[in-house]
Amino acid sequence: MAMSNDDIFVPPRQRTERPSAGRAQGRGPVIDQEGREIPDPGSSGPFERFQFDFGQSSANPFGNLTREQRMARLDAIAKLLDVAFVLPGTNIRYGIDGLIGLIPVVGDIITTAISLWLVREARALGAPWHITARMLGNVALDGVVGLVPVAGDAFDVMFRANVRNVRMLKRWMDKQPRL
Repeated sequence: MAMSNDDIFVPPRQRTERPSAGRAQGRGPVIDQEGREIPDPGSSGPFERFQFDFGQSSANPFGNLTREQRMARLDAIAKLLDVAFVLPGTNIRYGIDGLIGLIPVVGDIITTAISLWLVREARALGAPWHITARMLGNVALDGVVGLVPVAGDAFDVMFRANVRNVRMLKRWMDKQPRL
């Protein structure tokens, strides 16, 4: 015979009540082998309200940037990743994405993570889902094909996913009304 939910009674617990992790109720302090009292983990003492808040602080270099400044930063990072250098004797441009991508697997993971950060920043700037989905597609294609040993590195140099993504974001932002 099974019990229905109506037969089960669980007394409601108040929100302020916190179960003590290492201490039984009513037993007093816990003493270690040397005779020192072990503090209750439920009470945090003098550092209870200690926190970091970089939201409005001058310590946060990214906190108070305008949209134009954020776009300039994204553009600079994309150019550094994709077109910062010129191959001597040719007109082929490459960036640190192509250089870091030469490290097998780990390099591609690092450059994909940086590219994903650019997409996250685009989303923080208010880019809609269809723009960020296309940006994620570019990053995914760049990351997956970049895993192929030699052809992937050549593809990294030619595809330039980060520059494409920033260009796409700029086109979208140019169509938006200024606030």
